[in-house]
Amino acid sequence: MTESAFISANINRWQEFERSLKSPKGESPDHLKSLFLQTTDDLAYAQTFFKGGEAENYLQQLSHKLQSTVTKRRAFHWAKFSRFWSQELPLISYKYRRTLLYSVLIFLLSVGIGVFSAAKDPTYTRLIMGDRYVDMTESFIEDDDPMAVYKQSGQTEMFLGITFNNIMVSFYAFALGLFTAVGTVYIMVSNGIMLGAFQFFFFQKGLFWTSFLTIWIHGTLEISAIVIAGAAGMILGNSFMFPKSYSRVESFKRGARDGMKLVIGLVPIFITAGFLEGFVTRLTDMPTALKVFIIVVSLGFILFYFSWYPRLIYQSYKQQQKHVS
Repeated sequence: MTESAFISANINRWQEFERSLKSPKGESPDHLKSLFLQTTDDLAYAQTFFKGGEAENYLQQLSHKLQSTVTKRRAFHWAKFSRFWSQELPLISYKYRRTLLYSVLIFLLSVGIGVFSAAKDPTYTRLIMGDRYVDMTESFIEDDDPMAVYKQSGQTEMFLGITFNNIMVSFYAFALGLFTAVGTVYIMVSNGIMLGAFQFFFFQKGLFWTSFLTIWIHGTLEISAIVIAGAAGMILGNSFMFPKSYSRVESFKRGARDGMKLVIGLVPIFITAGFLEGFVTRLTDMPTALKVFIIVVSLGFILFYFSWYPRLIYQSYKQQQKHVS
């Protein structure tokens, strides 16, 4: 093949590469990388058969441009990813701090209702948890292994199943905000009542501390994330019901965007909680100090990332705005 024939056979593809360079924001880093690899293959061919020719010079320039673009796009995506977790999500948490607080209070009130109801009505726990689950737990208690329910499934199976279920519950709680915040509040109240009744059941059996140290190994992150997902649903519902100075449509768009970001930010937390429940909670014989450590670290992370750190970021942001002005 002559150099002119080589150029004619590939010129359309190279021109496509050139167009990709002119609109880099429309191309993913992986696609640009693919273009770069194709270009280097063509360059290697040109260097072998047409060394010092027009094709080699052109392809060297094109490959350098593509390599530079790939590097910049990778840096841009990493910076955007990093900014979401380090600034954007914490600022959303601060912006809706009152909604988060209301969500916590609603959930705690629901837990109290569950405890009160179970204390007043001996059949209430069975009504909430189901006869099968209560009977199974009582049989575990008789076998001197009250937390054996966490050992019934395989570790990986339990991890994947619980993680998927919790993520779906969080998106469900958020999506119900489409029908005002009432649907979201219902999810939180029902989960809170169930938790209260469940914990009181073990209290009645004289196993509250045992159940607490087991359940909250994973429950600290899991329950916290569900409460935050509830707040995201309330953000969505309130944005439509109470648009304030925005049009109802614009307010809804803002609420949907912020609420969705909050829910997406919970995915790693649900994955971690699922891992703990699948692989760690079942280790009921582990030292009490280690259980307490996991619970305290989990709670510390939630309080730090969704309360203290957002305030710190907001104050830093305000200081930057003052300097700019």
